[in-house]
Amino acid sequence: MKIMVREAPPRSVWALEQAGVHPLLAQLYAARGVQNPQELDDALARLLPPTSMKGALEAAQLLADAIRDDKKLCIVADYDCDGATACAVGLRGLRLLGARHLDYIVPDRVQDGYGLTAPISERVKARGADVLITVDNGIASFDGVARARALGLQVLVTDHHLPALRDGRIELPDANVIVNPNQPGCAFGSKSIAGVGVMFYVLLALRAELRARGHFSVRAEVESRPAEPRLDTLLPLVALGTVADVVRLDTNNRRLVAQGLKRVRAQVLPAGLAALFVAASREASRATTFDFGFALGPRINAAGRLSDMTLGIECLLTDDAGRALELAKALDAINRERREIEGSMREQALAVAESLFEDAAEAPPAICVFDADFHEGVVGIVAARIKDKFHRPSFVFASSGASGHGHELKGSGRSIPGFHLRDALDLVAKRHPGVLLRFGGHAMAAGCTLNVDQLGRFEQGLSEVAQEWLDAATLTRRLETDGALKPEYRRPDLVDTLHHEVWGQGFAAPTFSEELEVVSQRLVADKHLSLKLKHRGEPVDGIWFGHTEPLPGRVKLAFRLDVDSWRGERRVRFLVEAAEL
Repeated sequence: MKIMVREAPPRSVWALEQAGVHPLLAQLYAARGVQNPQELDDALARLLPPTSMKGALEAAQLLADAIRDDKKLCIVADYDCDGATACAVGLRGLRLLGARHLDYIVPDRVQDGYGLTAPISERVKARGADVLITVDNGIASFDGVARARALGLQVLVTDHHLPALRDGRIELPDANVIVNPNQPGCAFGSKSIAGVGVMFYVLLALRAELRARGHFSVRAEVESRPAEPRLDTLLPLVALGTVADVVRLDTNNRRLVAQGLKRVRAQVLPAGLAALFVAASREASRATTFDFGFALGPRINAAGRLSDMTLGIECLLTDDAGRALELAKALDAINRERREIEGSMREQALAVAESLFEDAAEAPPAICVFDADFHEGVVGIVAARIKDKFHRPSFVFASSGASGHGHELKGSGRSIPGFHLRDALDLVAKRHPGVLLRFGGHAMAAGCTLNVDQLGRFEQGLSEVAQEWLDAATLTRRLETDGALKPEYRRPDLVDTLHHEVWGQGFAAPTFSEELEVVSQRLVADKHLSLKLKHRGEPVDGIWFGHTEPLPGRVKLAFRLDVDSWRGERRVRFLVEAAEL
C-alpha cells in the first residue's frame, strides 16, 4: 500500500479562505478540485437547468399530453436502490403534477434479468397502460422497446447508463423519447447524474411545460385548476439514490444530495425514509451521506438482491408511518440475511481466488471466480470485496439457470482506477465473438451474461485486455489522503462539521495520514485492532476494523476522524484505513 497526499492548489485554498471557508475545509475542498466558493453554493437555483438535458423537453411534452388525455402511465424500474428511488420519485412526482392513473413494474433479478425485456413490455400492455416509462434502465433495451412500440405503447426511456456499442458505434433503442445525459448530443453538464436524478429532471421539465400550458392556478381560490406543486419534497429520495448508486459527486450531484440532506435533517422526509432510519438505528436529524450509502441504501438494495424490490418501492411510496415501519423492518431482516449469504460467499470466493496464486502480489491482472452455489443477488458485492483485497479487476459469476442459449452464468464485475470495465467487455466481445450474450455498465462496475462453457474463454479474453491496459503503476494499490492533521483540528466540534458535509464517490471523505507512535494494541472481538496512539505527543484512541495483524511501534497510518462518547465525554478517535509498512 502506497499512501499518497492530495495536492491542494494554494491559490484555490486562498480563494476559499477569503470567502470565509474554514481553513481545514478550504484545504479539503481545494484538494478535490473546488476552485471558487460559488461551487460550494448548494442553492436549488444553482442546479443545472432541465433545458440542457437532451430529450427532457420532449419527455415533458409527451407526459403533459398523457396527463391531459388521462392516459395510464406505467414505470418499469430497476431492482437496485437507484431504480427504487427513481420509481418512487417518478410516481410521487407524476401524482403531484396531476397524473391520475399510475402503475409500476419492477423486474425480478432472477426471472426477468436486467432492463426492459419484451415479456415485461407485454405485461405492461396487459395491465392497461398507454405510456411506458423506464427509470434507471432502458438505454440498451432494444427488444423490449421494440415490442412495446409494436404493442402500441408510447415509450419514454430515462436512464443514465452508457449506451450500447455495436460494431464500434453507439446504438440507441427506438423509443419515442430518450432522456439520458450520456446519449450522443446531450450537453448536460453532469454526466454522472444517477437514474433518480434523471427522473427528477424530467419532472422539473414537465412542471415547466404544464405551467406554460396554464395547467396550474395562479391563485389558491381558483379551484378548477390545481396549485403548482413543490417538487423539492422529492429531494430526500433523490439524495438517497444518488449516494447509494455510488455515482461521482460532481458539483450538481453534490447540490442534489445537500438539498436532500437538509430536508432529512429538518425531518421533512417521506414516512418510509424515516422508518429506514429507525430500522438502521440512525438519527435522521443528524443524517450524513454515510447513512445513505452504508445504512439505508443496503437495506433497499437487499430487497432486489434476495427478495422482491416491490418491498423497497412500497416502503418509499407509503405515507402511513405504521406501514412504513413494518416494511422497513422487513427490509432490515432481508439485509441481515443478505449479509450472512454474502459473508459465506465472500470466504468461498476469496479461497477460490487465493488458490489461483501463491501470493497476493502474484495475482493475475484480472480475477474471475465462479461457484455453482453462489447466489446471483450478491455477486456484485463479493466482486467488490475481491477487488478491494487484491486490487485487480474482478468478476464473480453465479448460475442463472437454463435458457435458449444453454446454461447461463450472470457475472458482476468491479474495477480499479485506470481500467474501464465496460470498454474492456466490449473489446472482449469483439475479439471473441459469441462469448458474451449480454453486457453493460460503467467504468468501475459492469455486468455480463455468458454460457457456462464460455467461462474459460471469457477469463482468458479479460486477462489479455488487462495485461495490455494495466501497468505496474496502475496495479500498485494507492490511497490518496489529505496529509497530516494539525493538532488544533483534532476537536469533536470540527469532526461534526466534517461529517455534516457532502462526501462520496469522486469527492472522497477526509482521510489524513502521518507517522504515529503505537503505544499499545489489542484485538477486540477477535477481528478488530484497538489502538492507543500518540499524535503530536498527545494520546488518542484508534481502531482498525477488520484488521488483526499487529503494527510496529511507529508506523505511517491513513485514518479518518470519528467522535467516541464515553461517560458523557466526547473524544476524537482515529478510524484507521491503511498502513504503509
